[in-house]
Amino acid sequence: MNFKEQIDTTRLPKHIAIIMDGNGRWAKERGKMRVFGHENGVRAVRDTAEAAAEIGVEYVTLYAFSTENWNRPQMEVDALMNLLVKTINKETETLNKNDIRLQAIGDLKSLKKDTYKELMLAIENTSKNKRMTLTLALSYSSRWEIVDAVKQIAEKVKSGELTSQEISDETINQHLTTNFMPDPELLIRTSGEQRISNYMLWQIAYSELYFCPKYWPDFNKEDFYKAIVDYQMRERRFGKTSEQITK
Repeated sequence: MNFKEQIDTTRLPKHIAIIMDGNGRWAKERGKMRVFGHENGVRAVRDTAEAAAEIGVEYVTLYAFSTENWNRPQMEVDALMNLLVKTINKETETLNKNDIRLQAIGDLKSLKKDTYKELMLAIENTSKNKRMTLTLALSYSSRWEIVDAVKQIAEKVKSGELTSQEISDETINQHLTTNFMPDPELLIRTSGEQRISNYMLWQIAYSELYFCPKYWPDFNKEDFYKAIVDYQMRERRFGKTSEQITK
């Protein structure tokens, strides 16, 4: 029995967040430049999105480019931005065919103008799709996001629109870039690294973490389904005891 057949579709995580790691090392092991790994990682993005939509996952968020990634060699940054534009252009038709809506989170205005333009166009062209929402985290970091949310809330307190006593968890949720979707129940990271890397620190407070040893370009549908099977074998207690959960 393959992993897809083992999945209980009545207990799917609504939102799965993924850290797509290992592109550079995958390319290096093959004697290629890092961008070769990024190019080959596009297939894994396509397969993962299709796999999630096939079984009924509602939201998938991919960590595509962090604010820290701007510090990489300029040639790699430029190649990544060009690849992003190319991929968005090429995959918009596929997204529409599969009824998948594209969204993006992060400091999007910091992207190159042509990248930002193509991204906004793809978001608009897929906006009516309802089967699943695929979100790209671009020029994103959780610390940047939380600081930005605090600034927004501070401005509202300053203007009298909000009092400090009214600030709650939900207030912060509403001012994060992820305010249009639920928190992820499952976080997947590829490449064998076991850290969060400044990704959705607020949102993953109770997420299940799954670390896959494969580099991202080698990640396939069965690997994705395996992560969900592993997730469904866990007991999610949210601070309660096992006895409280089973009552």
